[in-house]
Amino acid sequence: MSDAIPRLLADAMLGKLARWLRILGYDTLYMQDDDVRIAQRARAEGRIVLTRDHGLAQRRGLRTLLINAQDLDTQLAEVIAVLGRPVDAAPRCMVCNGKLRRIPVEVARSFVPAYVAQTQTLFHRCAECGKIYWQGTHWQGIEGYLNEV
Repeated sequence: MSDAIPRLLADAMLGKLARWLRILGYDTLYMQDDDVRIAQRARAEGRIVLTRDHGLAQRRGLRTLLINAQDLDTQLAEVIAVLGRPVDAAPRCMVCNGKLRRIPVEVARSFVPAYVAQTQTLFHRCAECGKIYWQGTHWQGIEGYLNEV
């Protein structure tokens, strides 16, 4: 694949995969809709459809990646094997796929628990839904999991 980060669209069977791809920096939409609407949106936005549905994967004029695995670990490995891991890609909002923007500690302080405000110095806010992120104690586990995959 090229250096550009692939734009993806995960269907209804791959919601958990979509969230994890966002952490890796993939621009990943998630749709719980019929095949026609999924195909229309993917074509309109130049997205690759991730699906476990053989019928959807075989649609003409649609770029697809048929995900064979049922478990998340293997699903992630399948996507990375075909598309590569995005280089220098910033994580995206796990909830809505929005871009994350760095915000000052002073701004984050009124939105996060007091302990977090006292112990963390780097915060990001989703430009779309406003969710705030920081690399808490769970982040090492996330990085370890992704490195294993």
